[in-house]
Amino acid sequence: MSPSDLPPEVEELRLRTRRFIREVVIDAEPAPGERLGQAARDRLQAAAKDAGVFAPHVPREYGGQGVPLAHWSPVLQEAGYSPIGPSALNCMAPDEGNMHMLHLIATEEQKKRYLAPLAAGEIRSCFGMTEPHPGAGSDPAALRTEAVRTDGGWIIDGHKRFTSGAVGAAFCVVMARTPAVDGAPEGATMFLVDMANPGIRVGEPIHTVDRAIDGGHPHLHIENCFVPDDAVLGEAGRGFRYAQVRLGPARLTHCMRWLGLARRSLDIALDRAGRRELFGAPLDSLGLAQSLIADSVIDIETSDAIIARTAALLHTDPKAGSALSSVAKVHCSEAIFRVIDRAVQICGGDGVSDGLPLAQYFNEVRPFRIYDGPNETHRWAIARRAASARSAAVRAGEPYRGDALPGRSGAK
Repeated sequence: MSPSDLPPEVEELRLRTRRFIREVVIDAEPAPGERLGQAARDRLQAAAKDAGVFAPHVPREYGGQGVPLAHWSPVLQEAGYSPIGPSALNCMAPDEGNMHMLHLIATEEQKKRYLAPLAAGEIRSCFGMTEPHPGAGSDPAALRTEAVRTDGGWIIDGHKRFTSGAVGAAFCVVMARTPAVDGAPEGATMFLVDMANPGIRVGEPIHTVDRAIDGGHPHLHIENCFVPDDAVLGEAGRGFRYAQVRLGPARLTHCMRWLGLARRSLDIALDRAGRRELFGAPLDSLGLAQSLIADSVIDIETSDAIIARTAALLHTDPKAGSALSSVAKVHCSEAIFRVIDRAVQICGGDGVSDGLPLAQYFNEVRPFRIYDGPNETHRWAIARRAASARSAAVRAGEPYRGDALPGRSGAK
């Protein structure tokens, strides 16, 4: 989305965010391979509040900037220009996705207890969905964590893994399978579980290559965990439906943040190509570098376009937008990786050293092709939707010439 297409107040926020990231956040970035410490995070968030850029996606009533989803991308791209920018602005996963879902689904009491302090940056959260095999992973229907009814609440038992943000989180949104009870259908239910609950325990860490998400991706053990009735988020038995409320925008905000990092990577490569000479000519004047640069511009612009279209659709038609978010997730996760890969190539040996941050950017964006559903699973879903849509169109009487193709019934 072009800055000229933005409402004036959003464009002003984008420019403030741009200045804040470049003038304040970049100087505070940890060394490659290290995580942002809690004290540094607190200082940056305080500075972001003072600068009027904190929590751009959060409604104003909860201390945010109140930007509508359709206009998140330009601002979150500016935040993502630094790997720690989203943490500084409190728009990083998984908190950003949990805030969005809580705002749409939670009761007023749940918003007061969980959303308000989360939006203010006073606490962090996590989302408990992924499980060890053969539990839920690429296939959410394989969910094995269970919750059963008891007097005054529920008892949850299960084992989660890759619970992003769990270390140091104040609460977890736990997805568990529930039976048909009290008029609610059998299915999955979301529960708000305080991490201080004696029935939930952070387990073994999973050491991954990325470092930007606060709290890591550890195992989570849930054993005889009692939660009261008011811990149910939304309605019992409808957790998978609510998950789509969260996952569609959450996939897209990953694209937004990482696209900002792709822009930073290309800037690093362009600066290098403009300073270096090879074979007696500036590197950026040689075809071998120009091809890499051009392909990166193409990847950035196409990613920006599909993000903008998906965000607009999520704003007006969440179901269709969620489907398109799969396309955006696959395209952007692969295009962003290519941009960083080309930047490394242009920078040569320095690109793979810790003298530049590009190698760490590799580590940050590579898991994105797995997180929020592996790209292969999304491709499977995209193909199924395309085939189903075409079949429906044919049944509705749209022109169809496939029967004239070789090998088709009726071919001449």
